[in-house]
Amino acid sequence: MKLRIARDEMLTALQRVQGVVEKRNTMPQLSNILLEAKPEGVDVTATDLEIGMRGLYKATVQDPGSITLSARKLFEILKELPEGEIELSVTENNWATIRSGKSQFKVVGLPSTEYPALPSIEREGLTPVTGSGLLELIRKTLFAVGDNDARYILNGLLVTLITAEKKTTLRLVGTDGHRLALAEQDTPAAGGKEGPKEIKAIIPKKAAHEMKRLLEEGDGEPLIGFTKNLMIFRKSGLLLTSRLMEGNYPNYQQVIPKEKDQDKKVSVARTELEGALRRVSVLSRDKTNAVKVTLSVGKMTLYTSNPDFGEATEELAAQYKGETLTTGFNARYLLDVLGVMDGDAVAMQMDNPLSPCLIREPGNAGFTCVVMPIKV
Repeated sequence: MKLRIARDEMLTALQRVQGVVEKRNTMPQLSNILLEAKPEGVDVTATDLEIGMRGLYKATVQDPGSITLSARKLFEILKELPEGEIELSVTENNWATIRSGKSQFKVVGLPSTEYPALPSIEREGLTPVTGSGLLELIRKTLFAVGDNDARYILNGLLVTLITAEKKTTLRLVGTDGHRLALAEQDTPAAGGKEGPKEIKAIIPKKAAHEMKRLLEEGDGEPLIGFTKNLMIFRKSGLLLTSRLMEGNYPNYQQVIPKEKDQDKKVSVARTELEGALRRVSVLSRDKTNAVKVTLSVGKMTLYTSNPDFGEATEELAAQYKGETLTTGFNARYLLDVLGVMDGDAVAMQMDNPLSPCLIREPGNAGFTCVVMPIKV
């Protein structure tokens, strides 16, 4: 195997796969990437057996072949090399030589025959979605997904794809039991002739992160599809596959309170609330980040106290007309929600100090968030 490739082209390929390769050294092959030199270019593949990514990159291939090399070491080498072309050649004993200018590296590889194969993918049945729209939905829900939660299913993002004759609706839901975020968007689509179809799938948090990173690159509209146990995501020559999580997702509709039942409504400037929460939570207790929130006519008061450090209070103007209400929240949960909102104002609704708090973005009916209060 022998090829020449622009250093920046190869570096792009390696940057994309760093998040996919297995960090824990369970199988040596999984910390490697598979390079396959073909007449049309070089295929770069990475997998951790759950998630796989493959892309074709421009290269001048003199001698086709394949090898697997350490993703991290190759990335570190290329980062240090100057711009320009690099030459990669492989000898029979799976040693790879990388040349650039007067630099030369010899790297130990593993035979490509030992590398796990990605699942075979059908090109049909994928639904086109808008890249910026999907990126927005992931950004607005991923923060709420569980992180190594004991309830395994909460470590995934629920994706619902509804295709009808005139439009495609994509809905994403994330929750860790303490907060929930739902975002949905409609896109015009030439739906199928056989009437509306609904597909529900739970994708791992890691797969959603990788999709987000690919979408942030811009260029090219993505296609998304699901088989019985696989998500397929295609975008401008890149393929991302992920195993779906098995299990029943909680009934999130039950968690979202009805607006008519929430008579304590407050509207406040988003950036002001964000700043006040950051300041006041400096003195909150580390584990709970507890902040006491008091609503009274025309204002919101934030208060924290910590026996080791002291206390902090901040008052901000708010549109509120109801009776005084005092409740408490984990400041980090509120800050996470405010961080993904784009509007100038934030609307919050509650029924009583211990009821779930419904958080909305005025003017954006497709985004809903629920945060559970805590006792303070």
